[in-house]
Amino acid sequence: MFCFKGQRVVAVMLVLVLFAALLSGCRQQDMGGAQVLADEKEKLSTIRVAKQFGLVYAPLMVAEKIDFFSKYGLEVEWLTLGSGGAVREAMAANELDVAFMGIPPYLIGWDKGLPAKIAAGYVVIPVSLVTYDSNIKTLEDFKPEHKIAVPSPGSVQHILLSMALKKQLGDPNVLDDNLVALPHPDGAQAMLAKKDVVAHFTTPPYLFEELDQPGYRVVVDGFDAFGQDFNFNVGLVTEVYHDNNPQGYGAFVQGLNEAMNWVNEHKEETAELLAPEFKIEKEKLLKYLTAEGVNYTTAPYGLMGFAEFMKEAGYISKVPESLSDIAWENILGQVGKREGGPCTLEKIQWSK
Repeated sequence: MFCFKGQRVVAVMLVLVLFAALLSGCRQQDMGGAQVLADEKEKLSTIRVAKQFGLVYAPLMVAEKIDFFSKYGLEVEWLTLGSGGAVREAMAANELDVAFMGIPPYLIGWDKGLPAKIAAGYVVIPVSLVTYDSNIKTLEDFKPEHKIAVPSPGSVQHILLSMALKKQLGDPNVLDDNLVALPHPDGAQAMLAKKDVVAHFTTPPYLFEELDQPGYRVVVDGFDAFGQDFNFNVGLVTEVYHDNNPQGYGAFVQGLNEAMNWVNEHKEETAELLAPEFKIEKEKLLKYLTAEGVNYTTAPYGLMGFAEFMKEAGYISKVPESLSDIAWENILGQVGKREGGPCTLEKIQWSK
C-alpha cells in the first residue's frame, strides 16, 4: 500500500515537472516570438533623416533632443551634412529616407530623376548677401578678385544671387567665377576673419552674427531678390519610403509639425537647448529666434517661383507640369485650402 502511494506521488511529481517544462518552453517561445516582432517593428519604424547647419534647422535640432516621434512608433536616425548638394547625393544613393534642403537643390535633383517629393514646407527665414568691404555697395561693385561664399553651387543662396543679378545686371551668371563653396560655419569664420572671402550669402545665426560686426552690411536681401516670401527649405521623403511606409510617413509629418509648434511656443527653452550647439549666449540666440522675418512653419511657399526662374536661367531643363509632380498629397491639400494665401503656384515675372 505504501509503495503504491509512493508511486502515485512520484507520478504526480513527474506530471508537474513535465507541465512546468512545457509551460516554460511555451513562454520562451512566446517571448522569442515577441522579440522577433519587436525587432521587426523597430526595423520597419526606423526613418533616416538629414539636416544641415543653421538656425533654420532649430526645429529638427530640438526634435533630436526632445523626441516627438517615438510615441507614433517612429525611430529617427539623424545625420547632418554641409550642403543641399551633399544631402541630395546621399538621398540619391538611398542613404536617406527624409532630407531637408533648399528648393533649388531639390529641383535640380528632381530634374535629374531624384525619386523624392516634398512632404512639408520648412521655415521662412532671412537670407542675405553680406560684405565688410566698404567699396562694395551693389552687385555691380564686385570685381573678379572678390570671392563670395555660398554653401554649394545650385544652393538657394546661389539661385537668389542669380535672381538678383538677373534683375540688376541682366545676367544671372555674371558672378559665377566669384563663388566659393563653404558650409555656413566656415563661411562665417572666413568673413569674421576677413580672410579668403569678402562676401557671404548666408542665414541666421551666421547672418545676424556678421551683421553685428562694425562695417558689415547687406548687399542683397533674399526676399527682395525672390520678390516674395519663400521656404528656405523643404522636407523631402523618398518615393520608396512614402509608398511602403504610409504610417511612418504620416507619423513623421505629424512629429515635424509638433516640433515646429513646440519651437514657436517655447522660444526661451529652444534658445537654452541650442545655445551650446551654436556657441552663442542664450539671450542672443533668443533675440535671433524672435527676429523679424523668422517664421517657423511647414506651409509651402514659392515652389513654382523657383522652378520658373531656374528653367529660364538654364539650371533645370523643365518645370513641373503640376504641383503633384514634386509634392506629396498632404502638400496639395494645404495649397488647395489656402487659396489667396502664399500660394506655391504663382509665376514670378522676372525683369529682362
